[in-house]
Amino acid sequence: MINVLKETKLMDRKWSISIVLPFIFLLTFVLLPLTIQGYWLRVLTSVFMYAIMAQSVNIIAGYSGYPALGNIVFFGTGAYVTAMAMTHWHFPFFLALLIAGLACAFYAFIIGLPVLRLRGRYFLMATIALTEATRQVVTNLEITGGGKGLTLPVFQGTPQVIYSFFYYLMFGILVACIITTFLLARSRVGYALKAIRYDEDAASVMGINAVIYKVLAWVISAFFTGLAGSVFAYWMTFIEPVVVYEIVTSVKMYLMFVFGGAGTLWGPILGAFFIEIISELVWSNFMELHYLVLGTIIILVVLFMPKGLMDLLKRIVEKLKFKKLQNRRW
Repeated sequence: MINVLKETKLMDRKWSISIVLPFIFLLTFVLLPLTIQGYWLRVLTSVFMYAIMAQSVNIIAGYSGYPALGNIVFFGTGAYVTAMAMTHWHFPFFLALLIAGLACAFYAFIIGLPVLRLRGRYFLMATIALTEATRQVVTNLEITGGGKGLTLPVFQGTPQVIYSFFYYLMFGILVACIITTFLLARSRVGYALKAIRYDEDAASVMGINAVIYKVLAWVISAFFTGLAGSVFAYWMTFIEPVVVYEIVTSVKMYLMFVFGGAGTLWGPILGAFFIEIISELVWSNFMELHYLVLGTIIILVVLFMPKGLMDLLKRIVEKLKFKKLQNRRW
């Protein structure tokens, strides 16, 4: 009876933490624009954008184990679909945003059916090749402005209104991405993806259609990455292929996802916050050392935190609990 009561209390505590922590996270960032403005609002908007992209990579790479290093292709495509919709066809932004997300999801579906039959490094190389191929197509099309890029309509308002608008918009997409990942991880699709990650052949023997589940994961990943690219395009008001299809950005968001913890809900978010803020501080003060710092972080992660920051925090908490238990026994 005592053990049952202890287990019930432990479950209640875990349930309380799982509700309280997200609520604090949500409330903090909703109220933050009331206390800060200008530069740091832009930095946090950028952090939210990278967190969306890192979480999107997590959906395909973290849960199914497929290294989608070229996911930047959907970021760039989302940006260009929005730019063309608003510039050539004069669509309102929110309609262009939805179209961009759906266009990227459709692109992932069409490409994913053949590409996701590849495994390991072959899939990784295919995603990088896809990014380069798409960038070349966009660079040579007249409707996209070619290498000159496209200029979008400017969002009207005071600087603080503009900063707050993009801050809340990017944060809202991030919250939607986190909720989707949470529900996906606890659904039949999530369990199937985890089975594929551990052993795809065994999962196929058990009746799991690996290709369909992987395509579905990539479609969801592409949708949110496309939304981030769409907001980025309207935020910057000018885009060009060399910026929105930059492979270094893809490496950066992949690093965030690995640094935080692959296959975890909050790992990519923590990774994005840590690396983007460090990157911003280094870029502001020591621009020439920017890539050196990123490279150093990659080496340190591989050597000392191969399972990410979330795993490190988990081990620290377990050690503290063990020490606490030993002290009680003595």
